[in-house]
Amino acid sequence: MLIVDDEPDIRELLEITLSRMGLRTTSAANLTEARQLLEGDPPQLCLTDMRLPDGNGIELVRHIQQAQPRLPVAMITAHGSIDAAIEALKAGAFDFISKPVDLEGLRRLVEQALQAPPEDEAGGDGGIIGDTAAIRTLRQQVDKLARSQAPVHIHGESGTGKEVVARQIHGRGPRAGRPFVAVNCGAIPTELMESEFFGHVKGAFTGATRDKQGLFGLARGGTLFLDEVADLPLHMQVKLLRAIQEKTIRPVGAGEEIATDVRLLSATHKHLAAEVGAGRFREDLYFRINVIDLHVPALRERSADLPLLARTLLARIAESSGLVAPALADDALAALAAHDFPGNVRELENILERALALAEGDCIHATDLRLGASPTSPGGGLHNRRREDSSRLEAAAGDLTGYLEDIEREVLAAALERHHWNRTEAAGALGISFRSLRYRLKKLGLDQQ
Repeated sequence: MLIVDDEPDIRELLEITLSRMGLRTTSAANLTEARQLLEGDPPQLCLTDMRLPDGNGIELVRHIQQAQPRLPVAMITAHGSIDAAIEALKAGAFDFISKPVDLEGLRRLVEQALQAPPEDEAGGDGGIIGDTAAIRTLRQQVDKLARSQAPVHIHGESGTGKEVVARQIHGRGPRAGRPFVAVNCGAIPTELMESEFFGHVKGAFTGATRDKQGLFGLARGGTLFLDEVADLPLHMQVKLLRAIQEKTIRPVGAGEEIATDVRLLSATHKHLAAEVGAGRFREDLYFRINVIDLHVPALRERSADLPLLARTLLARIAESSGLVAPALADDALAALAAHDFPGNVRELENILERALALAEGDCIHATDLRLGASPTSPGGGLHNRRREDSSRLEAAAGDLTGYLEDIEREVLAAALERHHWNRTEAAGALGISFRSLRYRLKKLGLDQQ
């Protein structure tokens, strides 16, 4: 382990702590000495102070990123200097720890850094299917981010596979053996949010008959993935911000705070910067969770992956049903290529699941997909489109609101039936929040079914 700090007392404290963990250490008092030591016997981990006599620890982080990108670097920052910590994470630091150094936290940090996967395991597809340039770039970014503890915000359209990406970041990093806890922020009732995130103690409120561990507790040592984080109400954003900054939580009704140890990943299909501009999302929280920004491309941005993606998903669906996967005929592939896929990979998976149930024989054809005619597909064209538009106008004549409600009622009922009336899953499949689904069901008279 390489320790870089100009304070002899700090160096001695770190050396003693690490030696008791069975680790050999070497020390440097400035950047110049550190660079010389790095050129000799490369360490497994570097701990560096932010302020050094001949420069800034950030310079060392950047130097190591260029010369030895797989060497984890942890930054020692002044207490409460969260901006400096974020700057270090953006530069490529594995993690940070504040002065005065918490020795238990230091031990956890070192253990996690040493558990990072070896270089020969960092390649491969990581479960992200495709071979287009966009997917190759995404895969490389996932491998790099898996070695860090920096908060990552994953953005992309609904159905692009943001949770898949989050799971790969977790599974390829040092926390892989610990829990991965995913939560849809839009699916938690507002009045239960604090208890769900932070837990509660027995007697904290009516109905709290026992202690409950919250999501932060369940994810201890692992990763907490906040999906649709833009749906968090403002009052909860304040509490989440404090938990991130202080690395502590207070369960509802508890008298003292508890230290947390989670890596935070988040995602949304919304444009988070626009949500900040509209006053619906706190700017300070935005900067805390968006230390690293990761874009997941829409399916139309990587259309060349469609054949491989379709065949892989079909094989997976068939296997889960105990069936032999049928082949995809050329006309089926052509129909998929002509489809716009506003629902992205999730929509493709639903289409293939339906086709598998409807197809006869050992081959899926375009008719089994039931995509409907489109201007660019066989049987489509302007004439059919005008005929469909005319029939819709006749059906809606005199009662547009009722016509649209009928369509919405059919879609909601179909989504609920597909997901066995699990409202959380149905809301996720439709790309709406749980609260929105509940409101729509009540409005349309479906809430009692």
